[in-house]
Amino acid sequence: MDDEASGNRLGDYLRARRELVSPEQAGIPPGGNRRVPGLRREEVALLAGISPDYYLRLERGRDRNPSPQVLGALARVLRLDEVERTYLLGLAAARPRAPRRKRPEHVPARVHELLAQLPFPAFVEGRAFDVLAANPMARALSPRLRPGENRLRSLLLDPEERSFHRDWAGATADFVAALRTSVGDDTDDPRFVELVGELALSSARFRTLWARHDVRDLGGGTTTLHHPVVGELRLHRDKLPVADVILVVYYPDRGGDSDEKLRLLAALAADEPEGAGPGAPASGG
Repeated sequence: MDDEASGNRLGDYLRARRELVSPEQAGIPPGGNRRVPGLRREEVALLAGISPDYYLRLERGRDRNPSPQVLGALARVLRLDEVERTYLLGLAAARPRAPRRKRPEHVPARVHELLAQLPFPAFVEGRAFDVLAANPMARALSPRLRPGENRLRSLLLDPEERSFHRDWAGATADFVAALRTSVGDDTDDPRFVELVGELALSSARFRTLWARHDVRDLGGGTTTLHHPVVGELRLHRDKLPVADVILVVYYPDRGGDSDEKLRLLAALAADEPEGAGPGAPASGG
């Protein structure tokens, strides 16, 4: 986390976001010799109603206590949505703190029992998208949805994920932005440091997305997946907090084409040996 390690997370975020706003979006006539992508510092300051010198101090970390009014004006100029605005306010409010000892993420026994009863793909993930538990239908949906896997690592580094997700580019953008949201001010958490470091070295796509400083809540929604055996599946996704972990459930519209395909997938999974699943790689794959 090189940018977080600089200790100027507010300035890093402001700089990254202004580079993503075009002059046209901000109502500034195009033209001129622009040496930077997006808006210039003085343009952000002018549009936000603050002095260029004060904005420069904010970006360089020389002033870390802007008022809510200033932050609100910057959020407007930088075209931040509600999640991004809340994140910006949190960066300004963050204070140095002693490192906190993290408790290991634990899946309660009752959640294991619930997973076994659910007829749809369901699994439990941690804050860094580590898969902590999964039912047979989840493993039948994807062999990457088994305990010990990391969903973001699989998405970025496993070639099969590109064909599994109809919108792989959108999925990677969503997941990386959701990871930054989940990190929050826990930039010294060993699990996050390890994962971000690994992906920064292994994935150009991750490096590009991480540098954007996008933040996003990855909660409920609908996605289209392509299973290698049953074909295209349109599934709804819900995420439910349970204790300190998240229960994720994928389910189809009742009576629809994807409902029928999931029933077929369940039948195929029932015939597979323990630990295998339809579409799972062969031993050593």
